[in-house]
Amino acid sequence: MITSTVLKRFRVKCLRKPVAYFASLLIALSLSTLSYSDSLPTAVPEDVGLSTVKLQYLDRAMQGVINQGQVVGAVTLVARHGKIAHYKAYGRMSLEPSKPMQKDALFRIYSMTKPITCAALLKLYEQGYFQLYYPVEGYIPAFKDTKVFDGLDGNGKMKLVEQKRKVSILDMFRHTSGLSYGAFSDTPVDMAYREANINYFKEPLQSLIERLAKIPLLYQPGTRWHYSYSNDVLAYIAERLSGMSFGDYLQKEIFAPLGMVDTSFGLSGDKLSRYTTMYGPAGRESTGGKMGVLESPDKSEYLLAARYQAGGVGLISTVADYYRFAQMLLNKGEYNGNRILGKKTVELLSSNHLPPELMPIMIGPMPLPGVGFGLGVSVVVDPVATASLGSVGQFGWGGYATTTVIIDPVEDMVMVYMAQFLPMNGALTEQFRTLVYQSIIK
Repeated sequence: MITSTVLKRFRVKCLRKPVAYFASLLIALSLSTLSYSDSLPTAVPEDVGLSTVKLQYLDRAMQGVINQGQVVGAVTLVARHGKIAHYKAYGRMSLEPSKPMQKDALFRIYSMTKPITCAALLKLYEQGYFQLYYPVEGYIPAFKDTKVFDGLDGNGKMKLVEQKRKVSILDMFRHTSGLSYGAFSDTPVDMAYREANINYFKEPLQSLIERLAKIPLLYQPGTRWHYSYSNDVLAYIAERLSGMSFGDYLQKEIFAPLGMVDTSFGLSGDKLSRYTTMYGPAGRESTGGKMGVLESPDKSEYLLAARYQAGGVGLISTVADYYRFAQMLLNKGEYNGNRILGKKTVELLSSNHLPPELMPIMIGPMPLPGVGFGLGVSVVVDPVATASLGSVGQFGWGGYATTTVIIDPVEDMVMVYMAQFLPMNGALTEQFRTLVYQSIIK
């Protein structure tokens, strides 16, 4: 960004040469219009051990899924050894009106919010505010009296028992807390979530968490892996320990130091033109094609996240911004001279914390063989069992609207893919992963 000081220097140097001054000013202003992503380090694919020819398979595939109506548009990024070898936009941000996809498009990242939440709370862990095995009730007293579901009685009502051990902060990080989501199954506990109208976009974080604590746990803490509102509990703990709103805390501790200028809860008005339209197989507004509009930018319920600032979903981001966060993790906590987390903390975050009996993890009815879970991220423990290309220790996570990040310490790579199709098209993210890995030549 060109500052007023820089412009003043141009004026002083060119005071006696008006033509030179205006020419220099024009150059300076043109440079100031470059997006922040243009400052990211780049490399020719072959210079970082990738094949330009083989990366063209990714180009062909992305255009193919757009032609087939699986997504309207997407942005992809591949970096190796700290340099970006591939960064492209495909298709459109919206069909009506027709707007070409741009690399700095803004996406609803849904559960890709979770790794950021976990990294943010780990900063407080590093400062000695808690240990992972500490009970959550020490920070949120409402969880002291939370009971555990233990089947139904003869009248069809839930039988409730005491927790055999207290829910820990580690349970919240790794989704072994006993919490649920209310949306992916029809257990009595999930039905209780729906009856209580637990919803990210309807109430402040404190209210959400305190009402969650009144609903029974689905299972005894530590006995199952089950996707849930656990990361929202972590966000509330971060608020209580930092004395700041969660959004302000993320801005101060994560976004500003990393230069994530386009990541936030909600959007300012000048960014709305870069906000993508959400599509799905059957939308509320016809597009005249295979897809329907689920949410247009100017009618986005997702923008309500600015008011409630949860920890499990809600952030809006760009591919370039999320790359910065991912590269920081790959660099063991540091990016561009800014230390966010310690080396050992990132190693803890990216290690599998699940015992064998709790694996494989499952999203809804779908198991993920060969995959464990760390502190907010999935972790590959057996690439062969995944039936996909990859490495031991590869970690990352995806979002409900078809976004994903993959971080591979073995290959020293970061891969980010963002589209806007809901529900998540897992086949597309798997295809993206394959197409990136096949491009490695050394």
